[in-house]
Amino acid sequence: VQLQASGGGLVQAGGSLRLSCVASGRTFSSYSMGWFRQVPGKERELVSATSWSGGSAYYADSVKGRFTISRDNAKNTVYLEMNKLKPDDTAVYYCAAASRSSSWYAPDFWGQGTQVTVSS
Repeated sequence: VQLQASGGGLVQAGGSLRLSCVASGRTFSSYSMGWFRQVPGKERELVSATSWSGGSAYYADSVKGRFTISRDNAKNTVYLEMNKLKPDDTAVYYCAAASRSSSWYAPDFWGQGTQVTVSS
């Protein structure tokens, strides 16, 4: 699976961004999809994930109520809608795909990162 993330940028605190990740190469609907983020000097953090059907989702406590993950299997795309952004959300965001035998915390495929910068 090849993953291509986009949508990052510079936004003021309180603003919104929508990240997109397009998958190609294999059956997208067979994979759970997730978004991770990483800042320099820290471990990569799972922000949100959605099951292969989109029927269940996970959110880190730090983003609950502000971020929404969704997927469109017809478009092979997963989205991360980020609202009420805070400076602490500044990071490189990565999308990832996990097969049914893998967990959201240990995905099989990674996309390239997209930088999100939130100014105060």
